[in-house]
Amino acid sequence: MQKHRPVVIIGAGPVGLCLALKLTQQGVAVCVIESLPEAEFLDQPRRAGTIHPSTLEMLDDIGLYKKLEPRGLIAPTMGYWDRQSGEILALFDHAVLKDDTQFPYVLQCERLKIVDEAMQLLKSRTIADIRMDTTFKDYTQDENGITATVANEAGETETINGSHIVSCEGAHSIVRKSLGIEFEGYTYPDRTMILSVVYDFDRLHGYAPRNYLSDPVEWANLFKWPELWRVVLGTNIDDDPEAVMSDASIHERMQRLIPDANGYEVLSRSLYTVHQRVAATFRGGRALLAGDAAHVTTPIGGLGMNSGIHDALNLGEKLGAVIAQGEDDALLDRYSRQRHHVAVNYTKAQTEKNKRLLEEKDPAIRKKNHDQMRKTVEDPQLARDYLLRASLIKSVREAAQIN
Repeated sequence: MQKHRPVVIIGAGPVGLCLALKLTQQGVAVCVIESLPEAEFLDQPRRAGTIHPSTLEMLDDIGLYKKLEPRGLIAPTMGYWDRQSGEILALFDHAVLKDDTQFPYVLQCERLKIVDEAMQLLKSRTIADIRMDTTFKDYTQDENGITATVANEAGETETINGSHIVSCEGAHSIVRKSLGIEFEGYTYPDRTMILSVVYDFDRLHGYAPRNYLSDPVEWANLFKWPELWRVVLGTNIDDDPEAVMSDASIHERMQRLIPDANGYEVLSRSLYTVHQRVAATFRGGRALLAGDAAHVTTPIGGLGMNSGIHDALNLGEKLGAVIAQGEDDALLDRYSRQRHHVAVNYTKAQTEKNKRLLEEKDPAIRKKNHDQMRKTVEDPQLARDYLLRASLIKSVREAAQIN
C-alpha cells in the first residue's frame, strides 16, 4: 500500500478527534496537535452536552456511540415554557422522528466525555500520531503538501510534514487568519452565563430533560445531564463580569428562577461573550477549517458542537477519498460549499431564531410566537418538520444535494 503523509489536525476537541477517527477508519494517517498536556486534558471547563439524532448517527458510524450512550442521558422530550406565567407552551417528543432516524432522541452527554472516549479510541489506531503539550505556531503549503511549525513538549521548535492541514483549533484559528479568510458576522450585545447546578428540576417542578424558558426580561435554558443540570442565563454586557459571577449574584438569579429556601449547589460557572460568525470559505488550498474555526454561534439550541462534528465527518469522508482513493480534490471545495450552506442557513438561522423567540419583548409578537408553538406541537407533521430542522437532520439531507 502506498504510504501517504499524514493529515495534520490542529486541536483535539470533539471536532478534531472525530475527524481523526473518520480518516484513520479509511486508512489515512493523522497527526493531531493538542496544546494541553496529557495530565490536564480532561481538566477542562464543562461546556456543550447536547448530541442531536443526526450527530448520534455519525458517532455510531465511527464507533463512538456505543461508548457514549452508557455515560449519557437519553432525552426524548424537549419543553418550551413561558417563564412569566410558568406555563409549558409545548412538549416535543422526538418519537415523531422514528421513521427518520435510528436515534429518535437526544443524548445529553458532556463534551469531556466525548473527547475522553474519542481519544481512547484514537490511541488504538496505529496510524494516529497524537502530540500532546504541543503548540501550533504556523504552517506553509505548496503543491506537494504542508509543513506545520510547532513547539513540542520539550519546548523545542519542530516541523511536521503532512498532506493537508485542518484547523479544529477554535474561533481564534491561526490557520484561518493566515489564509486571510473573513470571519463574517457580529457579536451579541449581551453575555451568556452557564452554570452547573445540582438540583431536581424535573422531580420538583416537572421540567423535561431539555427546556427553553421564554421571557422578555430574563430568558433561561435548563438541560439535564446524568449528574447535574446546566442552567443558561442571559446577562447584560455592560455589567461587571466579576459582580455577575459572584456567589451573591448567582444566588439572586437562581432564586428568581425558582425560589428555594435550601438554595442551590453550583459546581461550576462560566461567562461567555457570544458571537455569530461564519468564515467566507472553509478551504484555502491544502488548508481546511472545521468547527469553531469555521463558524461560531450562540449555545441556544445545542447546535455549535453538533455542527462542528458534522463538519468533521463530512470532511473526513471527502478527504479520505482524495488521499486514499485518488479522488479529485475538487471534493474539498464541495465540503466547503456544503458546510458553509449549513452554517449560514441552519446553524446561524436556527440559533438566531431560538434567541429571538426566547427574548422577544413585544407582547403581541410573544403571543403570536406562543400560539404558533402550541399549534406546531399539536400537529404531528408540523412537530416532525420542526424537529427535523432543530436536530439538523434536514440540514444533512439538504447539504448532500449540493455539488
